Amino acid sequence: MRFLRLHHPPGAVRPVDLRVVRDRSAWGFALLCILLAFAFLGSRGLWDPDEGRYANVALNMLDSGDWLNPKRSGDVGHWTKPPLTYWAIAASVGVFGKTAAAARLPAALCYLLCIWLTWRIGRRLAPGCERTAALAYATMLLPFGASQMVTTDFLLAAFETLAVWAFVEARMSGRHPGAWGGLMWVGFALAFLTKGPPGLLPLPVLLAFDWLVWRRHPGFRLWGLSLFCLLALPWFVAVVADNPGLLEYFVGDEVVNRVVTDKFGRHGQWYGWLLVYAPTLVVGTMPWSPALWRWLRALPADLQRWRSVEGRQADPAALFLALWVLLPLLVFCLAQSRLPLYLLPLFVPLALLVAVQRRKEHRPLPRWPWLAAWVVVLLALKLAASFWPTHKDASQWAVAIHERAPGPVHEVIFVEDMTRYGLRLHLDAEIEKIGLDPVPAGARARFNPVDDEDLATELAEAADQPGAVWICKQSRWPGIRLRIAALGFVATPLGTPYRGRVIFRTRPVAALSGPVAGQDRH
Repeated sequence: MRFLRLHHPPGAVRPVDLRVVRDRSAWGFALLCILLAFAFLGSRGLWDPDEGRYANVALNMLDSGDWLNPKRSGDVGHWTKPPLTYWAIAASVGVFGKTAAAARLPAALCYLLCIWLTWRIGRRLAPGCERTAALAYATMLLPFGASQMVTTDFLLAAFETLAVWAFVEARMSGRHPGAWGGLMWVGFALAFLTKGPPGLLPLPVLLAFDWLVWRRHPGFRLWGLSLFCLLALPWFVAVVADNPGLLEYFVGDEVVNRVVTDKFGRHGQWYGWLLVYAPTLVVGTMPWSPALWRWLRALPADLQRWRSVEGRQADPAALFLALWVLLPLLVFCLAQSRLPLYLLPLFVPLALLVAVQRRKEHRPLPRWPWLAAWVVVLLALKLAASFWPTHKDASQWAVAIHERAPGPVHEVIFVEDMTRYGLRLHLDAEIEKIGLDPVPAGARARFNPVDDEDLATELAEAADQPGAVWICKQSRWPGIRLRIAALGFVATPLGTPYRGRVIFRTRPVAALSGPVAGQDRH
């Protein structure tokens, strides 16, 4: 609507063009989200093990040109996740360079996408709440923190939310339901390529909602499933065909064992869900946690109301949001593998619930001084992480290695120690983990073995690679040095230990013809 230009007496309040106000507010919010996503993105190095592991596999893909087979080293595959996260990281690093910021860029972009999708879903499910919902998501502690981490979780959250948004549009827009249904299956296919079956976790929510409200499942047709299969399955078919036994590994270890066993040591106790997920939900939704607590207190009354079809049809949006949170949360609690970031896809519906609850209570958006103060806190936390002294920071390990081993480093070999895969990015060197003893052929795991090679094999290979650097725990250094000597090599420490580790080089005894550079003479 255009506002007429009227004459006003002095001191009168002039009418405000609401479109201009909304446009300015929208641009301000967009700039705020960009600031939260990209500020200090590369201010710290990659943190091992997770960030380093994902970046290492992605860089191996980029450098080798083999985008089909994820590998943690030249000869050892890494099959714990499908490839889409690795592809995204490798593409980003290939375009923007081998930096921590480039490795984190896909997660930051997915954070922005989830904010936008939250706004779109809120506009459709609860008109008038979309701005509060998007603001809540952008400033919640867990989504903000996860946007600065190299993991699969934000890509998974973004693609799952894309699928749910398409479903909501297909049901409520009344336009182009077939196109929206196709987009929904595209979202699920991308989520499946990111993390496998967990990417389909919102699908039971959509089915349950359709059944509870309309007693039917329109849109879930054969062509949609065909589109999903066309996009999601070719990679799985290709790698399974090339690697006999890989299907059994995917199903057995990466699906069944993660759900019904504590094989991976991720809080599998019967009370583990309480230890992991309760703090994640309370702290991760700050500063909006009180609104969710009030929603939770009102939930029993809502459940009573939803027992009838009429009650469900009277408020389908509230039912949908409750299902979107509660059904996946139940699955996460029952599964024996539990980590805080598993809940990240639930923070979109949680942000929407915050907005709906605040509208019920007639609470306006927070005042800008309060919001500005919280944004400063978030940015300060991000900046402080770059100064936090931690052994996990691979960039600090790279500095320590360069100080002790001047010149190019082509390979870093960890001897029965935590492998710092982040050095793959910060040193541009191949990273390997080895054991002291060879594993019998029948006992060695075919997929994702504990060690890449044994000590004797690696020594023979490293003899022809003068740029190799070795690392072991200081407490085990005397024994490892003797084992190396027994195999006809000399291990020479480089400088003083770093964080309880000895950094050293090896040379065959026959190759010694003088003092070794950096040798400890004491």
